[in-house]
Amino acid sequence: MKEVWTTLASMMGVWAFSQSLLQVVFPPEIRFAILKIIHRICNWFSAYCYYDITEIDGVNTNELYNAVQLYLSSYACVTGNRLSLTRGLNSSNITFGLSNNDSLIDAFNGIKVHWEHVVTPRNSQTFSWRPLPEEKRGFLLRAKKKDKSVVLGAYLDFVMEKANEIRRKNQDRLLYTNSRGGSLDSRGHPWESVPFKHPSTFETLAMDPQKKAEIMADLLDFANGESFYQRTGRAWKRGYLLFGPPGTGKSSMIAAMANFLGYDIYDLELTEVHTNSELRKLLMKTSSKSIIVIEDIDCSINLTNRKNNSSNSSSYNVSPPGSGGVGCGGGSNSEDGGGNTITLSGLLNFTDGLWSCCGSERIFVFTTNHIEKLDPALLRSGRMDMHIHMSYSSFAALKILLKNYLGYSEDDVEKELLDQLEQVMWRAEMTPADISEVLIKNRRNKDKAVWELLEALKTRAERNDKKSNNNAGKSKENNTIEDEEQVKRALLVESPKEGGDELQEKCDKEKGHEVNDDEKVL
Repeated sequence: MKEVWTTLASMMGVWAFSQSLLQVVFPPEIRFAILKIIHRICNWFSAYCYYDITEIDGVNTNELYNAVQLYLSSYACVTGNRLSLTRGLNSSNITFGLSNNDSLIDAFNGIKVHWEHVVTPRNSQTFSWRPLPEEKRGFLLRAKKKDKSVVLGAYLDFVMEKANEIRRKNQDRLLYTNSRGGSLDSRGHPWESVPFKHPSTFETLAMDPQKKAEIMADLLDFANGESFYQRTGRAWKRGYLLFGPPGTGKSSMIAAMANFLGYDIYDLELTEVHTNSELRKLLMKTSSKSIIVIEDIDCSINLTNRKNNSSNSSSYNVSPPGSGGVGCGGGSNSEDGGGNTITLSGLLNFTDGLWSCCGSERIFVFTTNHIEKLDPALLRSGRMDMHIHMSYSSFAALKILLKNYLGYSEDDVEKELLDQLEQVMWRAEMTPADISEVLIKNRRNKDKAVWELLEALKTRAERNDKKSNNNAGKSKENNTIEDEEQVKRALLVESPKEGGDELQEKCDKEKGHEVNDDEKVL
């Protein structure tokens, strides 16, 4: 045993001497070159190629690393023995991931690839404006050389698409607002966000089923139309204009669209935007797969029909609704009110200009209570592609509301009562918000709620009938007066020239008598 230890000590001494001799004879540059040559020879004879995907690329986060991490999470929960569990701030689900220095095998179109999550301590940090993590993280992808083109092409594209699907599925919808105008926060973002929890869906939306089906089909065609838009040379965006009386469900429609497609919502407040430049900055900072909303555009910025505007100006003053500025039809200059100025050209370029193409798969939604107040340039196809009239409740919409609030189907209500509701529905002109309020107040007694609704509809219908009769009487009286005046003008034109003065005096006297009679009545 003693001889074994002696021989081992001698061998270690010879190894240490040889190592010192090699370091003296071969400088570091030569050793590095030799190792490099050996590495190339090994790679030449190896059947595999390797790809490093680091977490941080310079000072920026590598989006491919995040995509691979999400993609592998769907396989790690099934095949992995040691998992890393995480849950994001705005996420509703737990994400499974590979643990440190763990690995798994994935398959794609008959090709097998090997993934390994490599985590190593980071060396002493040099000076940097952005502090780096203490650990250096990355994924090592190993694949056969013959599959290199497929891995770098179709496979990585497949990984990115799956990661986006998982991200949209796990992450709650976000509602963004530009409360600071176009100014940036400490992270360089002009938008503030909160989780979007609106429960509205197309199933619960009180609207004609046929119209809902058309809107849903149009949204699906847009979401699945990437190849179509590329083939036709159009920007991948679409505009929707929701118009109608207040309380008809325009905001609920926007929420249903976001939940149906899984898109985030950017609520753009124009009164907080100072210039066209800030408007462009806000557009550039929006993400793909999002809905950009401008609600009540006729009350937040004066975009009236330029044909009715005597001062053919393309610059409009922005002011909060009811502030006495332009709001819903005012006409003050920005110098007088100190408000913000946005040009119509800037808003049009925002929706349909070159800057609108800086992202993809985005939807613009404008809402208004008075479509006639908007400039026609804003309403044309290419900007607002689909105009959706949010009208008063129809009988089909009423049945949806009864199901939502009372749980009643068409068979649960008496046929006679349904017939009365259908007859009075179109005359009542009640909005879904008004009907919902009646049902909510009486939801504890469902039968009473339906009868109360019928009474409310009859009351509203009688009021509308009286109003329409009064308007018809006034209109008939005005038409009669106009007809008499037209007859007098015709007689005046057709009469001989010498008798024209007498006829004119007669007409003037008749008008004078009418005025005197009115004064007596007063």
